[in-house]
Amino acid sequence: MSAPEPREIPFTGVRLRFDSSKNFDELVDALLSDVGEKPVMIDDIAINCESWDAYQEEVESCVGPSGFMLFGLLNHSGWIKKVGIGCKALRVIIGNPLIAITMLRHDLTAGLFAPVELLLVEEDNGRSSLIYVQPSSLILVETNPPLLAAARELDVKLAALASAIA
Repeated sequence: MSAPEPREIPFTGVRLRFDSSKNFDELVDALLSDVGEKPVMIDDIAINCESWDAYQEEVESCVGPSGFMLFGLLNHSGWIKKVGIGCKALRVIIGNPLIAITMLRHDLTAGLFAPVELLLVEEDNGRSSLIYVQPSSLILVETNPPLLAAARELDVKLAALASAIA
């Protein structure tokens, strides 16, 4: 028996770039002061909560002013120096399961792009940029008005965070 062929669903992402007058370290500090410096393990929170209300309360205690929390960091800066790239780059994974559920309840495949990822990049001029792909451009690949509405709310919240820290 042969394996089934995958079904291709093309889509187009929209990349947003927020240029900042801050240097790289200042931009990183601004982001982490909002979302937290220590990654939150949402699975651990779920294990310790017996109800959705308890889970929601615990999650709300972990989010920063923007409504997001830190899930992980991937520091490209160290290894890219090995090939002669001297600028810094940090990939940051942020999210909030209370935001994610507003999309996942309409389409579980939205979980491919929730949480969201940001890339903070040091520019040649000493400044920095915050770059990400607009969530609604990734999450919505087929007609689904409730999913689109929830994804656009995430777009607004993420843009507000990016504007505030950049």
